[in-house]
Amino acid sequence: MKQAIIRLSMLAILAALVAGTVDAQNSPAARKKKKRSTTAKNTNKSSANTAAVVPPKDTTKPVVVVFEADIKLDTPRRSLRNDASIELNLVKDRIPLAYEHIREDDAVYRQRVWRELDVHEKMNLPFVYKATEDNGNQRFISILLNLIKNGDVTAFNAVQDDRFTTPMAFREIAELLVGKPHSIQVPDFVKDPDGSKGIMKDTTIEEQFNPDLVERYQIKEEWVFDKESSRMYVRILGIAPEKSIYEADGTTFRAATPIFWVYYPDLRPFLAKYEAYNGKNYGARMSWEELFESRMFSSRIIKSTIDNPGNNFINGYVRDDILQLLEGDRIKEKIFNYEQDLWSY
Repeated sequence: MKQAIIRLSMLAILAALVAGTVDAQNSPAARKKKKRSTTAKNTNKSSANTAAVVPPKDTTKPVVVVFEADIKLDTPRRSLRNDASIELNLVKDRIPLAYEHIREDDAVYRQRVWRELDVHEKMNLPFVYKATEDNGNQRFISILLNLIKNGDVTAFNAVQDDRFTTPMAFREIAELLVGKPHSIQVPDFVKDPDGSKGIMKDTTIEEQFNPDLVERYQIKEEWVFDKESSRMYVRILGIAPEKSIYEADGTTFRAATPIFWVYYPDLRPFLAKYEAYNGKNYGARMSWEELFESRMFSSRIIKSTIDNPGNNFINGYVRDDILQLLEGDRIKEKIFNYEQDLWSY
């Protein structure tokens, strides 16, 4: 009897718990919560379907082609056999002699002179010698560009000044000589052989450098009288190839402007390895360093520090071309007479 009462009590408690759970689920708050849950599920499902319909955005950045100027220089090709009847070893062993030291106190006279060298003059024909040898093309401008491109010497900006203050990259030199490559539209005859459809394609135009267009060089030098040795010295400081500027017709010469400056003392060890052309005696060729030190070139004075407080070129205060040449000769004679006037006979 006692066990039957316990079983009935447990059944009553279980029935009460089940009834409470059902009432809680059927309450207004529970129904409202269930409705919100169902709405949220439907919303998420709708959003998912919408997201699946919308195409993905293309986030790939367009390819930007950057054109950089360059000069295609021939790679030196060495002979695989001795291309001479004798063993040529002098060029390999040449080392330029060091300059004599001049004390600052002994330099009682200093004047700077700027010269312009025209390669078309007969004495300057070595500057346009077109042969190719073991060390490359023998034009002087090709020698300079190869040394700069290989990092052997440093080029300096000629627009800033002529005091070697701003180095130039080879890319900047190429922009001045040939300009940047550019893209143009041309007919695509592969897809449109007869041109009736007007299909076009992009083509990159890249100008080629012509060494023959460099026709002038500017030389900066200093004349110093050393009282200790009683001698006048001339020291080249820099060399700058010049770019010719023509009128709109393309033939009338207008002016020439320096492209870049190269510090000559840095250049001397490399110029000693290149032989200059000698049309009179092929066996007695001198190096380029010897050519400059022996003054075996023809030039005219275009500027000096003598009586020139405005730092002007001669063509800035003398308009006539003939008178400019005479003014340059007057400057040269004035430097020569300074040394001569120090002696008494």
